Amino acid sequence: MYKEATLKKYLDDLAAKLPAPGGGSAAAMNAAMGVALVSMVVNFTLGKPKYAQYDTELKHILKRAEDLRKEFLHLVDLDVTAYKSKNMRDALNVPFMLARLSFEAIKLCPVLIKKGNINLISDVVVAAIFLESAFTSAYCNVDINLKILDDKKLASVIRKELSAKEKRIKKIRKLVEEKVGKIIRG
Repeated sequence: MYKEATLKKYLDDLAAKLPAPGGGSAAAMNAAMGVALVSMVVNFTLGKPKYAQYDTELKHILKRAEDLRKEFLHLVDLDVTAYKSKNMRDALNVPFMLARLSFEAIKLCPVLIKKGNINLISDVVVAAIFLESAFTSAYCNVDINLKILDDKKLASVIRKELSAKEKRIKKIRKLVEEKVGKIIRG
């Protein structure tokens, strides 16, 4: 659907008076952009003698970032499909997956502060901000869908998990911002 379409087509549909794509799909696109920035930083780091000692670890990060990017693009379309199907379990599962994957993705950022190309350090911050934003957006959609589902036990389990991840994701983003700020400002 959208993962093969142009960005213009996606944004035109997002802006249009259409039921979908909407916020959930946009959050997944935001996450895809976040991990694409992670990949970019790694691609500009690999092959540089200054960072050669980190090549193995960076290749693993690149592989993980690219796998996550595919997942996020899949979620862009899956969110549209879930919304149109009106199946509340699907409507819950998509943002829940997005939140979990965004959490996994942001964990790639701190390593790049030390082991990534210093010339792209601000891109690491942008990636972390995008991934935190995707997580927060997904969490909001999960909350809305849990309320509609009205399953208190399920809601409690999911909210407990996401609340813990939310605290960690905020710490990671703040850490990345602070470290980059110190590097930039000297």
